[in-house]
Amino acid sequence: MSTPSAPSGSLHAVRVTVNGRPEALRVPARRTLLQVLREDLHLTGTKEGCGVGTCGACTVLVDGRAMLSCLVLAVQADGRTVETIEGLSRDGALDPLQQAFIAHDALQCGFCTPGQVMALRALLRATPHPSLDEIRRAVEGNVCRCGAYPRIQQAALEVARAAEGYR
Repeated sequence: MSTPSAPSGSLHAVRVTVNGRPEALRVPARRTLLQVLREDLHLTGTKEGCGVGTCGACTVLVDGRAMLSCLVLAVQADGRTVETIEGLSRDGALDPLQQAFIAHDALQCGFCTPGQVMALRALLRATPHPSLDEIRRAVEGNVCRCGAYPRIQQAALEVARAAEGYR
């Protein structure tokens, strides 16, 4: 059964800061943050895998916490700060976690990579020197069909060991 489309008058104003840039949007009540990021703001690094919160491909940071953007309504992000994979690089340089993923060959098809990186980014900000078990827990909701889990964990451990106060 399909959901009827929202009447044109039922758009909601949403102000959100995405990757440091303020955005003002008008969205239907049921539009997800994932849809806004990909379709309205053209930030396509965040992937839609399952659309129901089970694969982790759409993980972004909302106010510094890892969240599944397919489960967050855009109206719930009003007044909040969102960081996507596109927001990690600075002045054209990859984030240390992105560099570690490359160095450890922690990606194959790359589809899950943005979600994995963002989940680990949240962990490393909150816990600069996590244990392997904490790293595993941080990405347990992120499915990698290629099986790169050991290399993903090693990349995160490298960043945790190398970076004092990784933020």
